Amino acid sequence: MAEVVSPAGILPHIPDDLTLAQFILDTDHVRKPVRKSGAWIVDDQSGRKIGLEELRTRTYGLANALSIRYNIQEDHVVLIYSPNHVDYLVAAWAAHRLGAAVSGANPLFTVDELVYQINTVKAAVIITHPDSLNVALASAYATGVSADRVILFDIEGADTAQRATVQVLISQGLASAPNFTERKLAPAEGKTKVAFLNFSSGTTGRPKAVAIPHYAPIANVIQLATHHKVGEDYAGQRFKPGDVCCAVLPLYHIYGLVFNAHYAFFCGMTVVLTAKYNFLQFLKSIIRHRITHLMLVPPHIVQLCKHPAAKSYDFSHVRYVTSGAAPLSREVMEQLVEVFPNADLGQSYGLTESCTVISTWAVNKRCDLSGGAGQLLPGIIGRVEKPDGTLADFDEPGELVVKTQALALGYANNLEATKETFVNGWLRTGDEVKMNRKGEIVVLDRLKEMLKVRGFQVAPAELEGCILDHPDVTDTCVVGIQDEYSGELPLAFVVLRPDATKRVEESPQAADEIKASIMKHVVDNKVGYKKLAGGVEFIDVVPKNPSGKLLRRVLRDKAREMRTKPKAKL
Repeated sequence: MAEVVSPAGILPHIPDDLTLAQFILDTDHVRKPVRKSGAWIVDDQSGRKIGLEELRTRTYGLANALSIRYNIQEDHVVLIYSPNHVDYLVAAWAAHRLGAAVSGANPLFTVDELVYQINTVKAAVIITHPDSLNVALASAYATGVSADRVILFDIEGADTAQRATVQVLISQGLASAPNFTERKLAPAEGKTKVAFLNFSSGTTGRPKAVAIPHYAPIANVIQLATHHKVGEDYAGQRFKPGDVCCAVLPLYHIYGLVFNAHYAFFCGMTVVLTAKYNFLQFLKSIIRHRITHLMLVPPHIVQLCKHPAAKSYDFSHVRYVTSGAAPLSREVMEQLVEVFPNADLGQSYGLTESCTVISTWAVNKRCDLSGGAGQLLPGIIGRVEKPDGTLADFDEPGELVVKTQALALGYANNLEATKETFVNGWLRTGDEVKMNRKGEIVVLDRLKEMLKVRGFQVAPAELEGCILDHPDVTDTCVVGIQDEYSGELPLAFVVLRPDATKRVEESPQAADEIKASIMKHVVDNKVGYKKLAGGVEFIDVVPKNPSGKLLRRVLRDKAREMRTKPKAKL
């Protein structure tokens, strides 16, 4: 098989001298439709609406205050540790106006996890939610970040009297003389100037900071707009001004940040921001805000297909539904049609390292229920490589390797991992796929060992390190088991210490107690989606190759066999 060039269209000019904030807030583009008057952002809970001019004003005010009070400037990092908030993107754009970068952190992170991210990106300030303040302060203390550099998003009813809030800073910035000159990029500088440090798990070790330049999300927005013929007047246009999309996906995740937010803004859409996902409230929100576009992950889709409450609503106004982050089966996609009879339906595929979308279903297909991940976006070149490095034939499995204008720069401060994944301008996705002549791909499995749990990446090595801290454990290997709702669930194979093994032999109850203790140990030390929801199984030895590398595939097969073996009838 030769390399496949996407047949989905020719890319127009991609500006390489703009920050993302300038591209979205200040600049026209040949693909950008004329936006009707109306809100850019709607707060799901309060109904508050914010338009372009207010967003630009708030962004300027916050940028000025960050410059005055904290001296935020070129190449500093603003870390945002919060669920979605109407000022989340204002904070990101303010950082960009100052030439700084942004790193979003999961608001459910423990102190250890947040400390790791703060140290990795060398955060200059931390913007957080009142609910996350205690962890933010403890993490700031542990990393030497002054407590007065922890800033709060404004939440009605929260006690913020003793701390600077984003609204206080915006007011200060608007009331003060300009203290900064907005960062203007030189030609081509957008390809190297870092906009985001988003975290992604590799095959080993802890999550790595993906360095994403301003050019990458701009390019992906234009790739998506070209694929969908945005700005053209034709029947069935998927994205157009006046459309309303949900934003239940977190903005610290690349899918929520680029596809769900910036691309929607570019298309002239209104984004309904949800701070905390609740399925029953989400159903009401779709009706209340007349949401037309749903960008979701498999757990959302499974709930919509299987929860009886979904049958009580009329979703005939919904025109577009996509799922990303993990594959969905044909069976689930066919069920989805019954929930959203008038919507274009299909799946999308991408990575943090590709600054989001690599493929989505073609515009000449209203629905793609095949279980595939769609067609390569315009400008993207793909090939499939077999394990020996030779090219696979069409529809033959192998690793997907792509070249895209939206490519990240690599992993910050991790040259070895960068060399493994970013090779001569190509991205090794670590995903096993099949691809046809049209550039349509089906994702089969991940060659990379990291798991995808409810769309979140989980590094087995990180969990293994945590489990090995348990006093009863001498060795362990974590694998993923398939789950319809979560995609995958972590299961730990554990080798017990001799004294623990003896306790198990002497008391049948001891085995359950030790398993429960190991699972609780992970719950106490890791964010919720990393828990061992697949369970704990005891084994005599963890299989390894001569160099000591875990033979994870052997235990993955063992787990699959255990789950499919019929149980004896009592």
